[in-house]
Amino acid sequence: MTIGTAIVLIATGAILKWAVTARVSGFDIQTAGTVLFVVGLVGLVLALIYTFWWDRRNDAYDDHVARRPPL
Repeated sequence: MTIGTAIVLIATGAILKWAVTARVSGFDIQTAGTVLFVVGLVGLVLALIYTFWWDRRNDAYDDHVARRPPL
């Protein structure tokens, strides 16, 4: 999940949780909004961890480049 997808899920969940006042038989819109909001938050945290921590860890291996002398 990317950062953009997580933000869209958070926004959609917040709208369903706090802005929609409609009632539907057999389906709780506020609960669905809460679930989307939480999934978006977890996805955002994981995306940020991957972006800022995992990529820096892999950069250490790029420093060891074998170069041969020109011909």
